[in-house]
Amino acid sequence: MKSLIEIGIALVALIIIIFIARRIILSWQFGKYVSKLFSNSENISGKVFTYDQLSNLPAPVQRYFKHVLNDGQPYISYVRLTHDGQFKADLKKDWTPIKGEEYFTTAQPGFIWKGKTSLFTALDMYIAKKGRLAVFLLSLFKIVDSHGDKYNQGELLRWLGECVWFPTSLLPGEFLEWQAINDTSAKLLYKYNNMSLVYTVRFNDKDEIEQLETERYMGEGGLQKWIVKCANYKKRNGMFIPTTAEVLWRLKDWDFSYAKFNVKKLEYNRPEIF
Repeated sequence: MKSLIEIGIALVALIIIIFIARRIILSWQFGKYVSKLFSNSENISGKVFTYDQLSNLPAPVQRYFKHVLNDGQPYISYVRLTHDGQFKADLKKDWTPIKGEEYFTTAQPGFIWKGKTSLFTALDMYIAKKGRLAVFLLSLFKIVDSHGDKYNQGELLRWLGECVWFPTSLLPGEFLEWQAINDTSAKLLYKYNNMSLVYTVRFNDKDEIEQLETERYMGEGGLQKWIVKCANYKKRNGMFIPTTAEVLWRLKDWDFSYAKFNVKKLEYNRPEIF
């Protein structure tokens, strides 16, 4: 009996050691990804925004930039943030609490996000022009590792939609342009790495972006309408940015909301891990 107890204790200790070691390895890998992300971009904070850049833009887009940016605002080069919120893993799952951290580059579009729930850790990224989604059950077992053309498109779309947190990246440039629709919405076009992305952007009566809608590949499936809703704008580093976001798929019969994030910490031009 004593030997069985000892074996049981040893097995439990071994499982705990493996679990701790796997979490350490995953954290180390994440740090390597963050370093690679920042090394692929550059500092553009010497570039300055002026209202003169807005003269040819659609009216609601002009009002948005005049509201969220100051004349003379330096361009943002790097971003890091933390958030909490709720997440649904699929259509049949209930909401579960989630915490995450995310890092962005702007001169070259890129990001990496780590989201953690009680059951899984997810890494979502667009680094060196490649998109990838990896999910680890209990930080031990890799249950998803998806990449390829559909993920290149989807992750670049995520980066572009999240530029509302660093709005100098939504200004017209080499890859980005705006086209008029009406007085409350406009088309956002982004051409990069042989991809052409399009968002329909809707503005509210406060001249804030309240919704971005596009078509994104739903996993390995076909294109579906994908929507980001923004709210609760607050002033950060001289800019007005949303502090809450809801993400959903607009399916044939209903809207599948799967992420609700609340920004907790947001820092600019610190290309280092938390």
